[in-house]
Amino acid sequence: MIDHPDHKVAFITGGAQGLGLGIAQHLLKSWWKVMMFDRDEEAGHEVMAALDDETRTRCLFFPGDVSNEKDVAIAVQRTIDRFGRIDGLVNNAGIANPHSGSVEHLDWDDWQRVINVNLGGVFLTTKHATQHLRKTSGAIVNITSTRAFQSEPDTESYAASKGGIVALTHALAVSLSGDVRVNAIAPGWIEVSDWQKQSNKSSPDHSETDKSQHPVGRVGTPEDIAQAVSFLLDPAQSGFMTGETIRIDGGMTHKMIYAE
Repeated sequence: MIDHPDHKVAFITGGAQGLGLGIAQHLLKSWWKVMMFDRDEEAGHEVMAALDDETRTRCLFFPGDVSNEKDVAIAVQRTIDRFGRIDGLVNNAGIANPHSGSVEHLDWDDWQRVINVNLGGVFLTTKHATQHLRKTSGAIVNITSTRAFQSEPDTESYAASKGGIVALTHALAVSLSGDVRVNAIAPGWIEVSDWQKQSNKSSPDHSETDKSQHPVGRVGTPEDIAQAVSFLLDPAQSGFMTGETIRIDGGMTHKMIYAE
């Protein structure tokens, strides 16, 4: 393959399914090279097998856990060994609350697992990728959530982890100023049921009530977020932005809701 002159390299956590896969495919279509780092090995191999020959040469999958520093360090080095550089880091990997009860019954281990993956994973990948991002004047995009700003009952660990990403984003933006830009996206309801591996995939079915909760009239898609990620990674489009968190939720969090 003749290398495309605009090839840049993105490292995407949680890149084999859901929102991360949507981001990975969008960047691949835009001529990026992509490392998908994901703990679901089956999903990763499914994605790689489905790519055409040319695209497969620009994509790498490595299985691992973002909360395991050894896994992260190896994945970053594999990216450098294969592609020689990292221009963009997309910290997307995350898990939901494993516990659905009240805070007084929340196990410490359950709390810590969510914090370690959702927030700790952002720290670890940033720690190991930053030296390479400095060389390319690269950018980091952290995926947080509107749950950083509003909550449902019994979601303390998830809300805390996503709020922590917002704070970590502006802290890193200051620490890495002049070398690496760091921004975040807070998605709202993004439908990913049809972006799972085959054994978990299902077709979305949204009611009119689901759609009407959003001023734009629909539920979000991975492409909605992927386009914003592409914008934030591109210094020609967002070179004067760092430390920011962009809320992308179809206007849902701006709509007043009254209990009946």
